[in-house]
Amino acid sequence: MTAAGSYRVAVGSQHADLPIVPLTDDLAIALMMTIDLGVGFTATAGAELARLLAPARPECVASVATLGIPVAVEVTRALGLDDYLILQKTAKIHLRDARREPVESITSSGTQHLLLDRGRIPAVRGRRVAFVDDVISTGASCAAALRLLEAAGADIVAIGALLTEGDAWRPALGPRAGLVRALGTIPLFEPDPDGGWRPRPGG
Repeated sequence: MTAAGSYRVAVGSQHADLPIVPLTDDLAIALMMTIDLGVGFTATAGAELARLLAPARPECVASVATLGIPVAVEVTRALGLDDYLILQKTAKIHLRDARREPVESITSSGTQHLLLDRGRIPAVRGRRVAFVDDVISTGASCAAALRLLEAAGADIVAIGALLTEGDAWRPALGPRAGLVRALGTIPLFEPDPDGGWRPRPGG
């Protein structure tokens, strides 16, 4: 801990001070918001993550709106590719007939749906795809995204994240957990006797 209410984490060669945000009385997370970290930070992180994913020889990068978009852009750029696909969460007018997959996220309430624009399916069908995101926590969002991409014909060859959080994502992803490459890891947090938060043993 660097200060009350924050947690310092290494993200590859860089560091970030993340606010600790309670989810319940007994559980808190260190919240990463890629849109608040700056262009330079995400560009460096994207390039470093791309180096970890490059051996899988991806032909396209996919991610989830909204916080995964900057990661997808920078990883795509660093891999020397020019196309990426974003799974949406808002049913905009052009997504009325989109492929859908239900998902529950640790940072959102209730069930959402990931949406894949049918017009973008050719971007991943029959191609080697790297799925990237900002943080993989419970693995629920990642697993839902992989199901949606595979149903569209994608060959998932790599999974990348700026950070993994705890260990719940491993059983959620099953055999796919071995594809995960990340620049760092953060724990979950539990209350400490002084009224603050401390890393939970075992993540």
